[in-house]
Amino acid sequence: MSSRLFGTDGVRGLANGLLTAQLATSLGVAAAHVLATSKRSVAVVGRDPRISGEFLQAALSAGLASAGVTVIDIGVVPTPAVAFLTDLTGADFGVMISASHNAMPDNGIKFFARGGHKLGDDVEDAIEARLSEPGALPTGAQVGRIKQDSTLIEKYLAHLTNTIDQNLAGLKVVVDGANGSASLIGPEALRRAGATVVTIHCEPDGLNINDNCGSTHMGDLIAAVREHGADLGIAHDGDADRCLAVDADGEFVDGDQILAILAIGRKASDALVGNTVVATVMSNLGFNIAMREQGIDVVATAVGDRYVLEHMRDNGFTLGGEQSGHVVLQEFATTGDGVLTALHIMNEMKRSGKSLQELAGVMTRLPQVLINVPNVDKAGVHHAQVVAAVAEIEESLESTGRVLLRPSGTEPLIRVMVEAPTAQLAQDCASTLAEAVRTYCSLT
Repeated sequence: MSSRLFGTDGVRGLANGLLTAQLATSLGVAAAHVLATSKRSVAVVGRDPRISGEFLQAALSAGLASAGVTVIDIGVVPTPAVAFLTDLTGADFGVMISASHNAMPDNGIKFFARGGHKLGDDVEDAIEARLSEPGALPTGAQVGRIKQDSTLIEKYLAHLTNTIDQNLAGLKVVVDGANGSASLIGPEALRRAGATVVTIHCEPDGLNINDNCGSTHMGDLIAAVREHGADLGIAHDGDADRCLAVDADGEFVDGDQILAILAIGRKASDALVGNTVVATVMSNLGFNIAMREQGIDVVATAVGDRYVLEHMRDNGFTLGGEQSGHVVLQEFATTGDGVLTALHIMNEMKRSGKSLQELAGVMTRLPQVLINVPNVDKAGVHHAQVVAAVAEIEESLESTGRVLLRPSGTEPLIRVMVEAPTAQLAQDCASTLAEAVRTYCSLT
Protein backbone atom coordinates (compact mmCIF):
# COMPACT_ATOMS: atom_id res chain seq x y z
CA MET A 1 0.00 0.00 0.00
CA SER A 2 1.30 3.47 -0.86
CA SER A 3 1.92 6.13 1.75
CA ARG A 4 -1.52 7.52 0.97
CA LEU A 5 -4.29 5.22 -0.17
CA PHE A 6 -6.53 7.99 -1.49
CA GLY A 7 -5.45 9.62 -4.73
CA THR A 8 -6.76 12.73 -6.41
CA ASP A 9 -10.20 11.16 -6.87
CA GLY A 10 -10.76 8.44 -4.30
CA VAL A 11 -9.10 5.03 -4.11
CA ARG A 12 -8.27 3.64 -7.54
CA GLY A 13 -6.25 0.70 -8.84
CA LEU A 14 -6.33 -2.79 -10.30
CA ALA A 15 -9.40 -4.68 -9.11
CA ASN A 16 -8.23 -7.69 -7.09
CA GLY A 17 -4.76 -6.13 -7.14
CA LEU A 18 -4.74 -3.03 -4.98
CA LEU A 19 -8.51 -2.91 -4.75
CA THR A 20 -9.67 -6.18 -3.21
CA ALA A 21 -13.00 -7.21 -1.71
CA GLN A 22 -11.33 -7.15 1.69
CA LEU A 23 -10.19 -3.55 1.21
CA ALA A 24 -13.65 -2.53 -0.03
CA THR A 25 -15.26 -4.03 3.08
CA SER A 26 -12.72 -2.34 5.34
CA LEU A 27 -13.26 0.99 3.59
CA GLY A 28 -17.00 0.58 4.14
CA VAL A 29 -16.50 0.09 7.88
CA ALA A 30 -13.99 2.93 8.15
CA ALA A 31 -16.16 5.33 6.13
CA ALA A 32 -19.16 4.48 8.30
CA HIS A 33 -17.24 5.43 11.45
CA VAL A 34 -16.05 8.73 9.95
CA LEU A 35 -19.02 9.87 7.85
CA ALA A 36 -22.07 8.48 9.65
CA THR A 37 -23.79 11.09 11.80
CA SER A 38 -26.22 8.89 13.74
CA LYS A 39 -26.95 5.28 14.63
CA ARG A 40 -29.39 5.16 11.70
CA SER A 41 -27.21 6.63 9.00
CA VAL A 42 -27.86 6.11 5.29
CA ALA A 43 -25.50 5.88 2.32
CA VAL A 44 -26.36 5.98 -1.39
CA VAL A 45 -24.20 3.56 -3.38
CA GLY A 46 -23.83 3.24 -7.16
CA ARG A 47 -21.35 1.78 -9.64
CA ASP A 48 -20.33 1.74 -13.28
CA PRO A 49 -20.88 -1.41 -15.39
CA ARG A 50 -17.44 -3.04 -15.14
CA ILE A 51 -17.66 -6.60 -13.81
CA SER A 52 -15.46 -6.01 -10.79
CA GLY A 53 -17.98 -3.44 -9.60
CA GLU A 54 -20.37 -6.26 -8.76
CA PHE A 55 -18.20 -7.86 -6.10
CA LEU A 56 -16.75 -4.55 -4.93
CA GLN A 57 -20.20 -3.08 -4.41
CA ALA A 58 -21.27 -6.19 -2.52
CA ALA A 59 -18.17 -6.04 -0.34
CA LEU A 60 -18.40 -2.31 0.31
CA SER A 61 -22.10 -2.52 1.12
CA ALA A 62 -21.41 -5.41 3.50
CA GLY A 63 -18.86 -3.28 5.31
CA LEU A 64 -21.24 -0.33 5.57
CA ALA A 65 -24.15 -2.44 6.77
CA SER A 66 -21.98 -4.28 9.29
CA ALA A 67 -21.10 -0.88 10.75
CA GLY A 68 -24.76 0.08 11.09
CA VAL A 69 -25.31 2.06 7.89
CA THR A 70 -28.38 1.45 5.74
CA VAL A 71 -27.33 1.19 2.09
CA ILE A 72 -29.51 2.43 -0.76
CA ASP A 73 -28.24 0.54 -3.81
CA ILE A 74 -29.12 2.53 -6.96
CA GLY A 75 -27.31 0.21 -9.38
CA VAL A 76 -25.41 1.28 -12.49
CA VAL A 77 -25.46 5.07 -12.62
CA PRO A 78 -23.22 8.02 -13.50
CA THR A 79 -21.04 9.37 -10.70
CA PRO A 80 -22.94 12.69 -10.63
CA ALA A 81 -26.18 10.77 -10.06
CA VAL A 82 -24.75 9.45 -6.79
CA ALA A 83 -23.77 12.97 -5.77
CA PHE A 84 -27.20 14.38 -6.68
CA LEU A 85 -29.16 11.61 -5.00
CA THR A 86 -27.03 11.78 -1.87
CA ASP A 87 -28.20 15.37 -1.56
CA LEU A 88 -31.80 14.72 -2.62
CA THR A 89 -32.37 11.88 -0.17
CA GLY A 90 -30.63 13.59 2.72
CA ALA A 91 -28.25 10.63 3.02
CA ASP A 92 -25.24 10.97 5.29
CA PHE A 93 -22.89 10.19 2.41
CA GLY A 94 -22.63 8.57 -1.01
CA VAL A 95 -20.24 6.10 -2.60
CA MET A 96 -19.46 5.53 -6.28
CA ILE A 97 -17.57 2.46 -7.47
CA SER A 98 -15.82 3.39 -10.70
CA ALA A 99 -12.41 3.93 -12.26
CA SER A 100 -13.81 6.62 -14.56
CA HIS A 101 -11.90 6.64 -17.89
CA ASN A 102 -9.45 3.90 -16.84
CA ALA A 103 -9.39 0.55 -18.63
CA MET A 104 -11.77 -2.19 -17.53
CA PRO A 105 -9.40 -4.13 -15.19
CA ASP A 106 -9.13 -1.10 -12.89
CA ASN A 107 -11.77 0.08 -10.48
CA GLY A 108 -12.15 2.70 -7.78
CA ILE A 109 -14.13 3.86 -4.77
CA LYS A 110 -14.94 7.52 -4.25
CA PHE A 111 -16.96 9.02 -1.42
CA PHE A 112 -19.29 12.01 -1.27
CA ALA A 113 -20.11 13.85 1.93
CA ARG A 114 -23.62 14.86 2.97
CA GLY A 115 -25.01 17.18 0.31
CA GLY A 116 -23.15 15.35 -2.48
CA HIS A 117 -19.82 17.14 -2.12
CA LYS A 118 -16.39 15.60 -2.60
CA LEU A 119 -14.41 14.91 0.56
CA GLY A 120 -11.52 17.05 1.67
CA ASP A 121 -8.08 15.54 2.13
CA ASP A 122 -8.48 15.63 5.91
CA VAL A 123 -11.64 13.51 5.80
CA GLU A 124 -10.06 11.01 3.43
CA ASP A 125 -7.06 10.80 5.76
CA ALA A 126 -9.42 10.14 8.67
CA ILE A 127 -11.06 7.26 6.77
CA GLU A 128 -7.66 5.83 5.90
CA ALA A 129 -6.54 6.08 9.53
CA ARG A 130 -9.63 4.13 10.64
CA LEU A 131 -8.63 1.18 8.45
CA SER A 132 -6.20 0.13 11.18
CA GLU A 133 -8.65 1.04 13.97
CA PRO A 134 -11.99 -0.47 12.91
CA GLY A 135 -13.64 -0.08 16.33
CA ALA A 136 -16.67 -1.90 17.70
CA LEU A 137 -19.45 -3.09 15.40
CA PRO A 138 -23.19 -3.11 16.20
CA THR A 139 -25.19 -6.30 16.68
CA GLY A 140 -28.80 -7.36 16.52
CA ALA A 141 -31.25 -4.75 15.26
CA GLN A 142 -28.53 -2.11 15.07
CA VAL A 143 -26.85 -3.48 11.93
CA GLY A 144 -27.65 -1.77 8.64
CA ARG A 145 -29.91 -2.91 5.83
CA ILE A 146 -29.18 -3.09 2.09
CA LYS A 147 -32.03 -1.88 -0.11
CA GLN A 148 -32.35 -1.56 -3.88
CA ASP A 149 -34.10 1.56 -5.15
CA SER A 150 -33.89 2.07 -8.90
CA THR A 151 -36.80 4.55 -8.80
CA LEU A 152 -34.40 7.26 -7.70
CA ILE A 153 -32.96 7.33 -11.21
CA GLU A 154 -36.26 8.78 -12.44
CA LYS A 155 -35.77 11.70 -10.07
CA TYR A 156 -32.26 12.25 -11.42
CA LEU A 157 -33.52 12.20 -15.02
CA ALA A 158 -36.32 14.63 -14.19
CA HIS A 159 -33.81 16.93 -12.52
CA LEU A 160 -31.54 16.91 -15.57
CA THR A 161 -34.25 17.81 -18.06
CA ASN A 162 -35.69 20.48 -15.77
CA THR A 163 -32.43 22.44 -15.82
CA ILE A 164 -32.83 23.66 -19.41
CA ASP A 165 -35.37 26.13 -20.79
CA GLN A 166 -35.42 25.08 -24.46
CA ASN A 167 -37.05 22.11 -26.16
CA LEU A 168 -34.35 20.34 -28.15
CA ALA A 169 -36.66 19.22 -30.96
CA GLY A 170 -34.98 19.58 -34.33
CA LEU A 171 -31.50 18.74 -33.04
CA LYS A 172 -29.97 15.39 -33.94
CA VAL A 173 -27.19 14.13 -31.72
CA VAL A 174 -24.98 11.05 -31.64
CA VAL A 175 -24.13 9.88 -28.11
CA ASP A 176 -21.08 7.72 -27.36
CA GLY A 177 -21.69 6.29 -23.90
CA ALA A 178 -18.25 4.63 -23.62
CA ASN A 179 -20.16 1.43 -22.78
CA GLY A 180 -20.29 2.97 -19.33
CA SER A 181 -22.58 4.51 -16.76
CA ALA A 182 -24.37 6.90 -19.12
CA SER A 183 -25.20 4.31 -21.78
CA LEU A 184 -28.90 4.40 -20.92
CA ILE A 185 -29.33 7.58 -18.89
CA GLY A 186 -27.47 9.89 -21.30
CA PRO A 187 -29.52 9.14 -24.43
CA GLU A 188 -32.75 8.98 -22.41
CA ALA A 189 -32.24 12.44 -20.93
CA LEU A 190 -31.66 13.95 -24.38
CA ARG A 191 -34.69 12.17 -25.84
CA ARG A 192 -36.89 13.46 -23.02
CA ALA A 193 -35.61 16.95 -23.78
CA GLY A 194 -36.85 16.57 -27.35
CA ALA A 195 -33.70 15.69 -29.29
CA THR A 196 -33.35 12.96 -31.90
CA VAL A 197 -30.71 10.59 -30.54
CA VAL A 198 -28.43 8.06 -32.26
CA THR A 199 -26.36 5.90 -29.92
CA ILE A 200 -22.99 4.20 -30.27
CA HIS A 201 -21.07 2.27 -27.64
CA CYS A 202 -24.11 2.24 -25.36
CA GLU A 203 -24.24 -1.54 -24.83
CA PRO A 204 -22.18 -2.27 -21.72
CA ASP A 205 -21.41 -5.91 -21.00
CA GLY A 206 -19.09 -5.41 -18.03
CA LEU A 207 -15.98 -5.92 -20.16
CA ASN A 208 -16.13 -3.24 -22.86
CA ILE A 209 -16.20 -0.03 -20.82
CA ASN A 210 -13.86 2.62 -22.33
CA ASP A 211 -12.63 0.07 -24.89
CA ASN A 212 -11.67 2.25 -27.88
CA CYS A 213 -14.69 4.44 -27.29
CA GLY A 214 -15.94 7.38 -25.29
CA SER A 215 -14.19 10.65 -24.51
CA THR A 216 -10.69 9.15 -24.80
CA HIS A 217 -11.29 7.63 -28.27
CA MET A 218 -13.37 9.97 -30.44
CA GLY A 219 -12.85 8.38 -33.86
CA ASP A 220 -16.08 6.36 -33.95
CA LEU A 221 -18.11 9.37 -32.80
CA ILE A 222 -16.67 11.59 -35.53
CA ALA A 223 -17.51 8.97 -38.16
CA ALA A 224 -21.03 8.46 -36.80
CA VAL A 225 -21.85 12.18 -36.76
CA ARG A 226 -20.85 12.44 -40.41
CA GLU A 227 -22.67 9.22 -41.35
CA HIS A 228 -25.97 10.24 -39.73
CA GLY A 229 -25.83 13.91 -40.66
CA ALA A 230 -26.14 14.84 -37.00
CA ASP A 231 -25.88 18.36 -35.62
CA LEU A 232 -23.33 17.24 -33.06
CA GLY A 233 -21.85 14.33 -31.19
CA ILE A 234 -21.41 13.86 -27.45
CA ALA A 235 -18.80 11.59 -25.81
CA HIS A 236 -18.77 10.56 -22.16
CA ASP A 237 -16.19 8.71 -20.11
CA GLY A 238 -16.89 5.54 -18.15
CA ASP A 239 -18.62 7.18 -15.20
CA ALA A 240 -20.08 10.10 -17.19
CA ASP A 241 -18.74 12.97 -15.12
CA ARG A 242 -17.22 14.49 -18.26
CA CYS A 243 -18.42 15.45 -21.72
CA LEU A 244 -16.57 16.23 -24.95
CA ALA A 245 -18.17 16.99 -28.29
CA VAL A 246 -17.78 17.13 -32.06
CA ASP A 247 -19.60 19.51 -34.40
CA ALA A 248 -21.59 18.61 -37.50
CA ASP A 249 -18.41 18.44 -39.59
CA GLY A 250 -16.83 16.05 -37.11
CA GLU A 251 -14.46 18.68 -35.69
CA PHE A 252 -13.42 18.14 -32.08
CA VAL A 253 -14.83 20.49 -29.40
CA ASP A 254 -12.90 20.23 -26.14
CA GLY A 255 -13.71 21.17 -22.56
CA ASP A 256 -12.26 24.67 -22.89
CA GLN A 257 -14.50 25.40 -25.86
CA ILE A 258 -17.53 23.95 -24.08
CA LEU A 259 -16.76 26.11 -21.05
CA ALA A 260 -16.45 29.16 -23.30
CA ILE A 261 -19.81 28.43 -24.97
CA LEU A 262 -21.59 28.05 -21.63
CA ALA A 263 -19.89 31.10 -20.08
CA ILE A 264 -20.91 33.35 -22.97
CA GLY A 265 -24.45 31.95 -22.98
CA ARG A 266 -24.84 32.39 -19.25
CA LYS A 267 -23.53 35.93 -19.41
CA ALA A 268 -26.07 36.73 -22.12
CA SER A 269 -28.79 35.39 -19.80
CA ASP A 270 -27.46 37.32 -16.77
CA ALA A 271 -26.78 33.97 -15.11
CA LEU A 272 -22.98 34.10 -14.84
CA VAL A 273 -22.37 34.81 -11.17
CA GLY A 274 -19.58 37.32 -10.60
CA ASN A 275 -19.10 37.50 -14.38
CA THR A 276 -16.48 34.81 -13.70
CA VAL A 277 -15.64 31.34 -14.91
CA VAL A 278 -13.24 29.05 -13.02
CA ALA A 279 -10.72 27.05 -15.06
CA THR A 280 -7.27 25.53 -14.43
CA VAL A 281 -3.72 26.53 -15.24
CA MET A 282 -3.81 23.98 -18.09
CA SER A 283 -6.66 25.69 -19.92
CA ASN A 284 -5.65 26.73 -23.40
CA LEU A 285 -4.49 30.32 -23.76
CA GLY A 286 -7.08 30.66 -26.50
CA PHE A 287 -9.77 30.22 -23.84
CA ASN A 288 -8.37 33.06 -21.75
CA ILE A 289 -8.13 35.31 -24.83
CA ALA A 290 -11.74 34.53 -25.82
CA MET A 291 -13.03 35.23 -22.34
CA ARG A 292 -11.13 38.52 -22.16
CA GLU A 293 -12.66 39.57 -25.48
CA GLN A 294 -16.11 38.75 -24.12
CA GLY A 295 -15.50 40.70 -20.92
CA ILE A 296 -15.57 37.60 -18.73
CA ASP A 297 -13.11 37.11 -15.88
CA VAL A 298 -11.18 33.84 -15.57
CA VAL A 299 -9.84 32.41 -12.33
CA ALA A 300 -7.23 29.64 -12.76
CA THR A 301 -6.80 26.89 -10.16
CA ALA A 302 -4.45 23.92 -9.89
CA VAL A 303 -5.17 21.02 -12.24
CA GLY A 304 -7.99 18.77 -11.04
CA ASP A 305 -11.75 19.19 -10.89
CA ARG A 306 -11.65 19.07 -7.08
CA TYR A 307 -9.67 22.33 -7.05
CA VAL A 308 -12.09 23.94 -9.48
CA LEU A 309 -14.96 22.83 -7.25
CA GLU A 310 -13.30 24.09 -4.08
CA HIS A 311 -12.73 27.54 -5.55
CA MET A 312 -16.29 27.71 -6.87
CA ARG A 313 -17.77 26.73 -3.52
CA ASP A 314 -15.54 29.08 -1.55
CA ASN A 315 -16.35 32.08 -3.75
CA GLY A 316 -19.91 31.41 -4.89
CA PHE A 317 -19.11 31.02 -8.60
CA THR A 318 -21.43 28.80 -10.61
CA LEU A 319 -19.48 27.79 -13.72
CA GLY A 320 -16.11 26.08 -13.98
CA GLY A 321 -14.33 23.22 -15.61
CA GLU A 322 -11.35 21.61 -17.27
CA GLN A 323 -10.07 21.00 -20.78
CA SER A 324 -10.76 17.29 -20.26
CA GLY A 325 -14.51 17.92 -20.25
CA HIS A 326 -15.24 18.10 -16.52
CA VAL A 327 -17.72 20.98 -16.45
CA VAL A 328 -19.39 22.07 -13.23
CA LEU A 329 -22.73 23.92 -13.35
CA GLN A 330 -23.02 24.53 -9.64
CA GLU A 331 -26.62 25.79 -9.79
CA PHE A 332 -27.61 22.26 -10.74
CA ALA A 333 -24.85 19.89 -9.59
CA THR A 334 -22.21 19.51 -6.91
CA THR A 335 -19.73 17.89 -9.30
CA GLY A 336 -18.97 17.56 -13.00
CA ASP A 337 -21.89 16.00 -14.87
CA GLY A 338 -21.43 14.94 -18.49
CA VAL A 339 -25.12 14.45 -19.27
CA LEU A 340 -26.01 17.79 -17.72
CA THR A 341 -23.26 19.43 -19.77
CA ALA A 342 -24.58 17.86 -22.99
CA LEU A 343 -28.06 19.19 -22.29
CA HIS A 344 -26.74 22.70 -21.73
CA ILE A 345 -24.59 22.68 -24.87
CA MET A 346 -27.67 21.82 -26.91
CA ASN A 347 -29.81 24.26 -24.94
CA GLU A 348 -27.39 27.01 -25.96
CA MET A 349 -27.57 25.88 -29.60
CA LYS A 350 -31.36 26.22 -29.51
CA ARG A 351 -31.33 29.49 -27.56
CA SER A 352 -28.84 31.15 -29.91
CA GLY A 353 -29.97 29.53 -33.13
CA LYS A 354 -26.32 28.81 -33.91
CA SER A 355 -24.57 25.58 -34.84
CA LEU A 356 -22.02 24.07 -32.49
CA GLN A 357 -19.32 25.02 -34.98
CA GLU A 358 -20.39 28.68 -34.80
CA LEU A 359 -20.54 28.64 -31.02
CA ALA A 360 -17.16 26.92 -30.63
CA GLY A 361 -15.63 29.36 -33.12
CA VAL A 362 -15.61 32.07 -30.47
CA MET A 363 -12.40 30.47 -29.26
CA THR A 364 -9.30 29.59 -31.25
CA ARG A 365 -7.25 26.80 -29.66
CA LEU A 366 -3.56 27.62 -29.71
CA PRO A 367 -1.30 24.65 -30.53
CA GLN A 368 -0.29 23.06 -27.23
CA VAL A 369 2.61 20.67 -26.65
CA LEU A 370 3.09 18.74 -23.41
CA ILE A 371 6.33 16.86 -22.70
CA ASN A 372 6.75 14.72 -19.58
CA VAL A 373 10.36 14.66 -18.36
CA PRO A 374 10.85 11.66 -16.02
CA ASN A 375 13.50 10.84 -13.41
CA VAL A 376 14.12 14.43 -12.38
CA ASP A 377 14.10 16.39 -9.14
CA LYS A 378 10.67 18.03 -9.05
CA ALA A 379 12.13 21.00 -7.18
CA GLY A 380 14.12 21.64 -10.36
CA VAL A 381 11.38 23.93 -11.65
CA HIS A 382 13.07 26.54 -9.41
CA HIS A 383 16.64 25.86 -10.62
CA ALA A 384 18.23 29.11 -11.79
CA GLN A 385 19.12 27.75 -15.24
CA VAL A 386 15.61 26.36 -15.76
CA VAL A 387 14.02 29.61 -14.63
CA ALA A 388 16.28 31.50 -17.05
CA ALA A 389 15.33 29.18 -19.93
CA VAL A 390 11.64 29.71 -19.18
CA ALA A 391 12.10 33.49 -19.08
CA GLU A 392 13.88 33.45 -22.44
CA ILE A 393 11.09 31.43 -24.08
CA GLU A 394 8.40 33.62 -22.53
CA GLU A 395 10.14 36.75 -23.80
CA SER A 396 10.31 35.32 -27.32
CA LEU A 397 6.59 34.41 -27.28
CA GLU A 398 5.49 37.67 -25.63
CA SER A 399 1.68 37.62 -25.37
CA THR A 400 1.21 35.12 -28.21
CA GLY A 401 2.01 32.02 -26.15
CA ARG A 402 2.43 30.55 -22.71
CA VAL A 403 4.81 28.33 -20.75
CA LEU A 404 3.99 26.13 -17.75
CA LEU A 405 6.31 23.79 -15.85
CA ARG A 406 4.41 21.60 -13.41
CA PRO A 407 5.84 18.91 -11.12
CA SER A 408 3.88 15.67 -10.99
CA GLY A 409 2.06 15.05 -7.76
CA THR A 410 2.93 11.36 -7.66
CA GLU A 411 6.10 10.74 -9.72
CA PRO A 412 9.65 12.15 -10.07
CA LEU A 413 8.52 13.91 -13.22
CA ILE A 414 8.15 17.48 -14.50
CA ARG A 415 5.53 18.34 -17.11
CA VAL A 416 6.58 20.95 -19.67
CA MET A 417 3.69 22.65 -21.45
CA VAL A 418 4.06 25.28 -24.17
CA GLU A 419 1.41 27.05 -26.22
CA ALA A 420 2.39 29.08 -29.28
CA PRO A 421 0.89 30.46 -32.49
CA THR A 422 2.12 27.43 -34.50
CA ALA A 423 2.52 23.76 -33.64
CA GLN A 424 6.15 23.76 -34.78
CA LEU A 425 7.04 26.73 -32.58
CA ALA A 426 5.29 25.13 -29.60
CA GLN A 427 7.20 21.88 -30.21
CA ASP A 428 10.54 23.66 -30.56
CA CYS A 429 10.05 25.69 -27.37
CA ALA A 430 8.84 22.68 -25.38
CA SER A 431 11.79 20.58 -26.55
CA THR A 432 14.23 23.31 -25.54
CA LEU A 433 12.73 23.56 -22.06
CA ALA A 434 12.53 19.78 -21.65
CA GLU A 435 16.24 19.53 -22.43
CA ALA A 436 16.98 22.22 -19.83
CA VAL A 437 15.02 20.24 -17.24
CA ARG A 438 16.90 17.03 -18.13
CA THR A 439 20.24 18.81 -17.92
CA TYR A 440 19.81 20.68 -14.67
CA CYS A 441 17.31 18.54 -12.76
CA SER A 442 18.48 14.96 -13.36
CA LEU A 443 18.40 12.57 -10.41
CA THR A 444 21.38 10.62 -11.76
